[in-house]
Amino acid sequence: MFSIYFINMSNYLKKTSKNTKRTLQEMKDRGEKISMLTAYDYTMASIIDQAGIDVILVGDSASNVMAGNRTTLSITLDQMIYHAQSVVRAVKSAMVIVDMPFGACCGNPMKSLDAAVRVMQETGADAIKIEGGQEVSEDIKKILAAGIPVMSHLGLMPQSIHNYGNYAIRARNEKESEKLISDCLLVESLGVFGILLEKIPSYTATKISDMLKIPTIGIGAGSGVDGQVLVIQDVMGMNDEFSPKFLRRYADLHTVMSEATRHYIEDVKSVSFPNQSESY
Repeated sequence: MFSIYFINMSNYLKKTSKNTKRTLQEMKDRGEKISMLTAYDYTMASIIDQAGIDVILVGDSASNVMAGNRTTLSITLDQMIYHAQSVVRAVKSAMVIVDMPFGACCGNPMKSLDAAVRVMQETGADAIKIEGGQEVSEDIKKILAAGIPVMSHLGLMPQSIHNYGNYAIRARNEKESEKLISDCLLVESLGVFGILLEKIPSYTATKISDMLKIPTIGIGAGSGVDGQVLVIQDVMGMNDEFSPKFLRRYADLHTVMSEATRHYIEDVKSVSFPNQSESY
């Protein structure tokens, strides 16, 4: 009787297992690459979760791809919580990480903690992501002390776009490269479970990944990191106007959806839709 119970419980745990920061660490330790995509709604999250994605990032890039804003700065904490709630409802296996939006973590640890607690309580997400290194170290410490897992985001940080003036590759000069490496070592020592490295030279990203014990996820950072992340609308070819060097499209949904829409319009206007079998 006990052995049957044990087998049934084992099967249940396998079916209900969910990726966590521990899962990602184990993947790095055994050399398995980590797959991550963004999602901002229930339907998209459900599709990529069922396909087996390791991590879903509810990115502040929702400001661009969902709301049409020019930068990520416009999205609010309430809006990020709404998108994260939609994603979490759909996900059974993937780890869900939520971006802290611009202004939520910017040198005021108690304010940052309040925002992070809201995200975790109101969404059911598994972790948050914060842009910045030494400048937000006290915020990170305060949030980690509350038991909230944190991923750092370094390299090109879109929330600092007005500081940079453009979206060019970061850490190309020695001074910026040294600052990046220093920040990576710092946030690792603070206790973050991973670092997202955006748009930096691949040799620098590889060096950092080899140096750190925690996983690194890259976007425009070459293949020497521990995993990759891309925006789902870009991967699926829904946005045909965005073509950075680091992007590989795996579908052309812009064309598929445009043609399907035109076909629908034609059928409606010709009264071929709905037909008799599609009517009550």
